[in-house]
Amino acid sequence: MTKSEEKKQMRRMIRALERELPAAYKAQSSAGIARHLLAMPEYQAAVTVFCFVGTDREIDTTAVLKDALSSRKRLCVPLCVGDGLMELRQITALDQLVPGAYGILEPSADAPLVDADAVDFAVLPCLSCSHGGHRLGQGGGFYDRFLARYRGGAVLVCREKLIREDIPLEPHDCPVPWVLTERGLWEDGIPARLG
Repeated sequence: MTKSEEKKQMRRMIRALERELPAAYKAQSSAGIARHLLAMPEYQAAVTVFCFVGTDREIDTTAVLKDALSSRKRLCVPLCVGDGLMELRQITALDQLVPGAYGILEPSADAPLVDADAVDFAVLPCLSCSHGGHRLGQGGGFYDRFLARYRGGAVLVCREKLIREDIPLEPHDCPVPWVLTERGLWEDGIPARLG
């Protein structure tokens, strides 16, 4: 079995597992992850933040988005512009988000474009990841392309119950140094202190 086939198999397994998670656990884990993330000094010091807009199946990032806006950070979110391609677009209010590609809330195409080099801190989604920062995405390649050119601070957010240490890796996969679950923060696979 190739690594690509292993990833497809693991995606099916993780999606099935995610569907079985109780709504109360999802809400609790999202709240815990947001609380930990907002306590990260790297987030607090960031001037420009890139954060995905969570879907029903992902971590709810609403608290992070609201905090970034109320803290007067420059907030950018993804806009899907093609197959596996996204742009970072600035928003100044959550009501600027509308359903876009794949039914995900996105900014409009006329929202200001932000270069990845301008981002100080990025909050990234995953289906699953290891505590060491190896990421299993949805398979579209959007975040692989972003990570290949991004050099700032980044954190993967994942529910603890979806963490897997045996993520299949391909040459293009870029590990992310920080992983955040409702249990806390890992840096390069080692539990780290927050604040």
